[in-house]
Parts: sequence; structure tokens; C-alpha cells
Amino acid sequence: MDNHIPLLTIFLSFCVFSTYFHGSNSTTIPLCTQTPYPELCNSLIVTKPQTTLDENLFDFRDNAIRVTLAQAENAHKLISTMDISSFNELGKSAWTDCLELYEDTIYQLHRSITSRNPPSMLDAQTWLSATIANEQACQNGFKDFNLSSHLQYFPFMLSDFSKFLSNSLAINKATTSSSSAIYSTNMLHNRRLLSDGFPEWLSTGDRKLLQSSAAATAKADIVVAQDGSGNYKTISEALAAAAKRRDTKRFVIYVKKGVYKENVEIKKKMKNLMFIGDGIDATIITGNKNVQDGSTTFRSATFAVSGDGFISRGITFENTAGPQKHQAVALRSGSDFSVFYGCSFKGYQDTLYVYSQRQFYRDCDVYGTVDFIFGDAVAIFQNCNIYVRKPMSNQKNTVTAQGRSDRNENTGIIIHNSRVIAASDFRAVQSSFKTYLGRPWKQYSRTVFMKCTLDGLIDPAGWLPWSGNFALNTLYYGEYMNTGIGASTSGRVKWPGYHVITRAPEAGKFSVGNFLAGDSWLPATGVPFTSGLQV
Repeated sequence: MDNHIPLLTIFLSFCVFSTYFHGSNSTTIPLCTQTPYPELCNSLIVTKPQTTLDENLFDFRDNAIRVTLAQAENAHKLISTMDISSFNELGKSAWTDCLELYEDTIYQLHRSITSRNPPSMLDAQTWLSATIANEQACQNGFKDFNLSSHLQYFPFMLSDFSKFLSNSLAINKATTSSSSAIYSTNMLHNRRLLSDGFPEWLSTGDRKLLQSSAAATAKADIVVAQDGSGNYKTISEALAAAAKRRDTKRFVIYVKKGVYKENVEIKKKMKNLMFIGDGIDATIITGNKNVQDGSTTFRSATFAVSGDGFISRGITFENTAGPQKHQAVALRSGSDFSVFYGCSFKGYQDTLYVYSQRQFYRDCDVYGTVDFIFGDAVAIFQNCNIYVRKPMSNQKNTVTAQGRSDRNENTGIIIHNSRVIAASDFRAVQSSFKTYLGRPWKQYSRTVFMKCTLDGLIDPAGWLPWSGNFALNTLYYGEYMNTGIGASTSGRVKWPGYHVITRAPEAGKFSVGNFLAGDSWLPATGVPFTSGLQV
């Protein structure tokens, strides 16, 4: 205990926050009743005479986020100056994750204090949801290694800071819906488009790159080829070169067919990258990091991307650690407005980490066993193949484990017009294992299957509890017009949070156009998509 920052120091630092922000002002604001912690919310009120209601709401929202930002900066400082000499290597690995995650939280909070209009605040709802995901991931790193006791050195993560994050999320949501300046749907949908109808971050010509390898060869900024016919032989070398560019225009890296055994990480500063491969199982990026061998789930990814606007086509992302190594991620995405088209993700447990932000998957294949599509992003899978593999003898298969931990997060995993079927190694033995559509990783887990084909491997109950009654009242799991042997809802779970959706307007809330606001940014990518429910 003596080797770490004394708890008294941390306690005193928060007394400073309390003294500054917890005044004697007894004024209340109706907005605070919509937050998880109304008393904490009311403590932030600053009376400003001769201002309109909207101005007060915006000021209040900005103040709430700024207070949360100040706490995040203080938390990051405390983490960075901790004496971790008594931590073992696993503990140090989890601590390193926390340091990076709190840096990202500061970044997301900074950009959430944006111009005062509903479109930008809708963006902020995604970014604030990402801060919740960051806090959870920091804690999960220690839990991966059964080191939860180390969290006693991080009390700011477990008390006021998490409350401020949660309140900021609620306040931003309420302010957006309450403002008299709400834009029309058309204005919202076109807020990112230039005069030619394309997003500012994607030129017209870039669409062709998603359709033709020949175009990729001709227009790529960098070509990676193991045979020496490109600019570099490894993806890591190409990224190092790409990092030297000074503009944020679309940058295309064409990765020719081959097996690239390397772990790749694209930081948030590297925006608007496009990776083009020669097709599924032709261009393969592979690794085998896993929790059993000392990587946190977050850090085990073969390919990890945080930079906004990432696009990938025709690549297989793989983690070959195997089922016996448990958590082993093939791809982790925290890239806002990211698109994966015609890609494959292969692993066993925790294959595809849809970590945070807005993501779209089209014509993709996903392979796995336990919780193999998981995370806390706004993620939609459309026209994809979901292959369930053979697990270990004592395991049950669960396709999804969505990580929404706050009721005001705009996140969820939506699977539309896709197929859930047995992989080749599982077909002959699928009757010996139970397979479920998902289980609730966090309190407000949200997952919907719409117009999918569910094969006979799906257990009649459909969904699996995480632990006892945890989250069964607060989750949102839905099924709408699915077909196939495993699609019957007659034997499904009777949880309060489970819904057999029968009305198109309810299902429509989870469409690409509504849930992902895809009409505003997907058309210009050249990736085919269905905005509504029709297939």
C-alpha cells in the first residue's frame, strides 16, 4: 500500500472538486431529474441572469462536460504518476491500458464540447458513450488477470468520476431533445455532406477503390507486398510512413495477397485510412495474442484501429490463439464512421471487438465461439455470414455480448439480413453444444436480430443469462421477422427485457438509417447498404 499514491491524497483531490462545484445553491433544474444522479447534477447549476432557457441549457450542458473533463484530466494525472513498482507484469499491462484509455476519454470529452446545434450534440452522444466504454475497459483489464483488488488504487474510477460521466451523457441527451433549435430530419441527414453530395472526408474517386483491386493498385498511396513488388513488405512499415503525412485526406494502403503475421495498431491521430486487400482469405493479417499469455482483451487484438473514418475491403483479420486461450481478439475497432466491406474475422472467444463509436459491416464473415461479437459500439452488421465454430467441451456458444452499461448510451449490436450458421468444423457436432444469440455482458446490453436466417443450431431459449438475474430487467434484446429452423420464438426466454418485435416502426428504430444515421455518410463510400428494413 505504501508504494502507491496514498488514498488520502486522492480523497483530498476530490474534496477540491466538491468545494468548487458543490455550492450552497438550492436551485433545481428539471433537466437534472433525467440524470442518474440528480443531486450531483443540481450541484452544477450556475445562475446566469437575462439568458434564455436554451442558452441556460447549453451553458449547463457545457459546464457539466467541462467538470467531467477536469476530473478526467485529474484522473489521468494520478494514473500517470502512480508508483506501480509492486505491480506484476500483468498488472502493469492493465495499467498501461488505463493510461491510454483515459487519454482517449480526455480527447472525447474535449470534442464533445462542440457548437451549439443538435447534429453536433448527436455526435457528442456517441463520443460520450465512448468514454463510458473506456472506463469499463480500464477496469476489465485488471479483471482479465483476476487482479480486481488493484482497483482499490483507482477510487476515482469507481465513485464521482463515473457518476459525472453518466450525468454528462444524460444531460447531453436531454439537452439535444429539449432544445428549440432541433433540426429537421433532412438537415440532420445532410449535415456532413458537401455540395456534391459526398462527405468531406471521402472524395468521389475513393468509392471506386472499394470495387476494384486494379483501381487500388493504380491509386494507392502505398502498396504492401511480401514479394517485394510494393513499397513495403510489412503493414507496420507502411503505417510508419503514413504517420508522417501532415494532411488528413483519404490515404489508401493496398495490401496484396499474402499472410502478414504482425500485430497492427492504428492510433486515433491517423484518420481517414483505407485498407484494400485482394479478398477474403487472400490478404490475411494474423496474430495470436491472448489473455492466457499476458495480454488484456483490449490489447490482444491482431488489428486495432482508433482513427476516425477507417475503411477496409477484402481482408481477413485473424487470431489463431485457439479456444483454449480464451479471450483473443482478431479485430478491435474504436473508429468513428468506420466501414468493413467484404472482410472476414476469424477467432474463437472474443473474435470481433466492436469497441466504441459508429461502425458498419457489410458482406462480412465472422467466425467464433464465445461472445465473439462483443463491445459497446453503435454497430450494424448487414448481409453478413456469422459462423459458429466448435468450442471447448465445457463451453456454450454465444454469438454476441453487447457492453452497454449506461441506459443513455446510444450503442448496440444490430444484425440485419444476415445468417447464423454452423462453421464446417461444427456442423457434425452442433447437437452436442448449446448455441445462443447472446448474453448480457453489461447492465443495459442491447442486441437486435432483424430479418436474419437462424439455423437449427440456435437453442430454443435463444438467449443465455450472464449470471443469475443480472441485467434481465434492463437489457433490450429483440427479434424481428427472422426465419430458419432456429428462428421460432415460442420457446424463447421470458425476461422483461426480451422483445419479440411485431411492428415495423419499432424494428425501424434499429435500421441503418435511424440507428446508425447511415444515410448521412454511407452513400459516398460506395458500399451497398439498405437504409430501412426492406431487403
